[in-house]
Amino acid sequence: MPVATSRKPTVSVARPAPEAVAQIAARLAAAIPQPRCELDHRDAWTLLMATILSAQSTDRTVNTVTPLLFQKWPSPQALAAAPRDEVEAVVHRTGFFRNKAKAIQGASLAIHQQYGGEVPRTMAELVGLPGVARKTANVVLGVAFGLTEGVVVDTHVMRVAQRLGLSAASQADKVEQDLCAQFPREQWNDTGHRLLLLGRYVCLAKGPRCADCPLSELCASRAEAPLGTWQQRAETVQQLVAPATPDTGPAAASG
Repeated sequence: MPVATSRKPTVSVARPAPEAVAQIAARLAAAIPQPRCELDHRDAWTLLMATILSAQSTDRTVNTVTPLLFQKWPSPQALAAAPRDEVEAVVHRTGFFRNKAKAIQGASLAIHQQYGGEVPRTMAELVGLPGVARKTANVVLGVAFGLTEGVVVDTHVMRVAQRLGLSAASQADKVEQDLCAQFPREQWNDTGHRLLLLGRYVCLAKGPRCADCPLSELCASRAEAPLGTWQQRAETVQQLVAPATPDTGPAAASG
């Protein structure tokens, strides 16, 4: 789950009317009825560690690293006390491994010492942990605890929001504010993950699959005409985004 950093779009896209935003939400719900976080985890702490490691990396890469990480150090206390060089070696493949090792150990130490080994459940407490900003906190609050404090914004979400005209901002916190202002609070968690998955599998940074996108008619940035009805395209996206199974293999590249 890459960190949300982006330059402003070269072409300004008009902000969609409230009716169009409602259509976007409805079509996203049809295309991705069960939005999910693709980082493997077993609880709030493992999700927090995985999300920190996902910065400037892919969920797929993180998912190849965390099994060994949590096997060697299965609790906040154990990870906090681990030799730094050993942690760096385990997380090396995720990139920026020194900073990430420092962050996950620092966050784990704070969770152990300040919160009795339990991940805190408020935005203010979470962003006070090393390596945790709003995106990471929103992932943990929404996925692990079912709490709604904002919208997850990474590079995928930012790109889709900009192309749809939902935000012209280039900073994650401003994009989040724009999205929160346009979607009902009860939709914030699901909307963030739906936009993320759409960006990961359909609205690609290079070569977006506009012809297959159920939002095509609502997107002024589309690069090609849509195929079939939006409902048919929503079914196509359901197949693209569906979790991989041992029989079918990966649905698409994760990033």
